[in-house]
Amino acid sequence: MRNVKIVGIAVLVLLAGATLFAERVTISKETLRDKIRGGWAGQTIGCTFGGPTEFRFRSTFIPDYMPIEWNEGLMKWWYENAPGLYDDIYMDLTFVEVFESQGLDAPAEAFARAFANAEYRLWHANQAARYNILRGVMPPKSGHWIYNPHAEDIDFQIEADFAGLMSPGMVNTASEICDRVGHIMNYGDGWYGGVYVAAMYSLAFVSDDIDYVVNEALRAIPEESQFRQCIADTIQWSRENPENWKATWFKVQEKWGGDVGCPDGVFTTFNIDAKINSAWIILGLLYGDGDYGKTLSISTRAGDDSDCNPASAGGILGAMLGYKKIPDYWKQGLSEVEPIDFKYTTISLNDTYDMSFRHALKVIEGNGGRVDGDSVEIEVQEPKAVPLEVGFEGHYPSERRSMGTRFINEASFEIEGVGFSLTGAARRGDAAEGFEFEVEMYIDGKLTETTLLPTRYIRRKTPVFWRYQLPQGRHVVRLKVLNQAANAAIELNDLIVYSDKPVEIKH
Repeated sequence: MRNVKIVGIAVLVLLAGATLFAERVTISKETLRDKIRGGWAGQTIGCTFGGPTEFRFRSTFIPDYMPIEWNEGLMKWWYENAPGLYDDIYMDLTFVEVFESQGLDAPAEAFARAFANAEYRLWHANQAARYNILRGVMPPKSGHWIYNPHAEDIDFQIEADFAGLMSPGMVNTASEICDRVGHIMNYGDGWYGGVYVAAMYSLAFVSDDIDYVVNEALRAIPEESQFRQCIADTIQWSRENPENWKATWFKVQEKWGGDVGCPDGVFTTFNIDAKINSAWIILGLLYGDGDYGKTLSISTRAGDDSDCNPASAGGILGAMLGYKKIPDYWKQGLSEVEPIDFKYTTISLNDTYDMSFRHALKVIEGNGGRVDGDSVEIEVQEPKAVPLEVGFEGHYPSERRSMGTRFINEASFEIEGVGFSLTGAARRGDAAEGFEFEVEMYIDGKLTETTLLPTRYIRRKTPVFWRYQLPQGRHVVRLKVLNQAANAAIELNDLIVYSDKPVEIKH
């Protein structure tokens, strides 16, 4: 038997294997606002703390003896000198602003167009989705793995905070918001990362028990998914090794460390896959024991995307504690940046606190709750699993081949398998800034695609070519350029080949 505290009017006891569910919870408006502030502030703090280590420790953890700097001037420095660090937050704000301008029923297309036409730089699933949307491939296709080879990357996982913060105690409402927004750029495990993070934020409003929040939020994810299995393993191994997060880290890395989809991560130490980075969030929350600094440190020291992971962990714990209870040590420098607009936006943290609070009140009222004077009554939702999505089904990486070539007319290569993705870039040389290559792709002599490769970085296609679901066997791929410009060329970097069966390793 275990006691679990619920914030508000209900305190229940769990029997072994049972699920806690309080139908209605009442909190004050002041508490609601404080928790929303804590979530956004916590995300900003975590992102800042982990910023200097981002992807510097790939598939390994940061040793204990290595100090990670924290001081009063750090946040202001990042705001002024490297504002792109906060893509976790200004990406969220694109969607918050759509809700603000178009209301809670804003359609997926509105979020997609605002996101695709923004002037900030994007990477991985986000950039692939931007390219798709600007070419007329709208969600959910824009995030589907057939159209987006980065579909299972971390992108929506780091952007889903807003969905949980505007849905206090209402996990299924948060999931519905994630459906509209998250399928812009992700699918399968990549989408589940955002659904799970949003669910934890949502539950952090109504429970201050970290173990409960981590486990209960997982009910929003289908049992059959690899994402849920990875997080369930992480939770189980943390119980078996309650004093040693590194023992759990090694087990997670051994079983779940392989990347299947991301063209930059297959057969490399670079891992931006959603599920393993979500496991590093959970390490911080479970082993942090509610201590803010310990939580940030472990989520950061777990490595890989080590600014985004402490941002999520710090935001979830910040929502649970509330702004006032985040230790002053970790809020140092925060008041100085709160009035400053994030790069590429006209929105500051102070603006964000207000907008998110207004949205939360509307969502509460729209989902059976009540706002009455200074109190808020939330109709808490029992988490329901979202539909099962399986990315890259029947595709197993079999080869990573360095192409290392540039071409201006034609290029060709052969594969043995069911699909491929090819990294590279379009270089404009002396062409005008908006120059776009037009390229035909032939597979086994048949024209399969005519594609545009923009040379402008924020409009680029990533990867440059791919094709899945081919018949297993030998295939010849030919690329033919239809237009040219002086000194312009297309770079081909790495070719990832997929088979219909896992590669058999011989020892």
